[in-house]
Amino acid sequence: MSLLQDVIATGRFVAYQPTALKAVDGKLTEADDASIRADLETLRPWFDGLITYGAQNGNERVPDIAAALSFRAVIMGVWDPASAVEMANALAAWRRNPHIIAGLSLGNEIVFGNRGTWRDLRAHLDKVRAEAPGLALTVSEPFAEYLDHPEARAVLDATDFILVNIHPVFESWFKSGTADNWTDFVVRVVARLEAIYARSILVKETGVPTGPVSAGFTEEMQRAFYMLLAQRLPPSRTQAFAYFTAFDEPWRPGDFNPVPGNHPEEAFWGLFTDRRLPKDVMSGLPKLKQ
Repeated sequence: MSLLQDVIATGRFVAYQPTALKAVDGKLTEADDASIRADLETLRPWFDGLITYGAQNGNERVPDIAAALSFRAVIMGVWDPASAVEMANALAAWRRNPHIIAGLSLGNEIVFGNRGTWRDLRAHLDKVRAEAPGLALTVSEPFAEYLDHPEARAVLDATDFILVNIHPVFESWFKSGTADNWTDFVVRVVARLEAIYARSILVKETGVPTGPVSAGFTEEMQRAFYMLLAQRLPPSRTQAFAYFTAFDEPWRPGDFNPVPGNHPEEAFWGLFTDRRLPKDVMSGLPKLKQ
């Protein structure tokens, strides 16, 4: 936990999926090492922490490449904790890189997406804890699941830190709001979680997409959100936020989404385009001292 707390206090996390990884006919392509390295070289001047979403299709090699590029920490994600192959990949990556893997996140929105239950998550946590007692563990769900679901408390009490998604964009008042009330919403949710769970809190997903323009989203909105949130939620050893997400994913609207309907904004969450070109938000983000 010391590694995680050090980086959330003094560094900067970004959620990351390789640009070479895409869903084609429901199956993920393989991300090659050269492309992952190019992604991480693009990110490294501004970020020293990564949060990933899976441990296969190339994602399992992200910690190795990140270590070579002097990233300080990786929170490794496992998309399907019930997958023996994916779990083996994740634990092997941790054993290769115990100095950089600060934690393991079991699933992403499993309960919210109806891919499993809180009881399932607790069983996964207990199993991994027995196999890797020195590894910090968590799960990742939208904040409402943590605050409102009666079974959440017992599971989150078994984690080492809180990894949470807080998206003002999905609240009904968002489009009539401003960066002021969007960021205020995130800060208030973090405060509520902090009052319940005596653990470090890292907001894994938040932010503003930059498109589609027809829906009113712009790069200026994204920049304003992050600049103000950085002031209102300054990093400490107990709370911080990650930037979401590193690169645009044009294929994402056609992929699985737990919420029915069309979601064209899913293609535009990146701080960079899928060709690794920076958006306006990056011009306001200071580079890290290396």
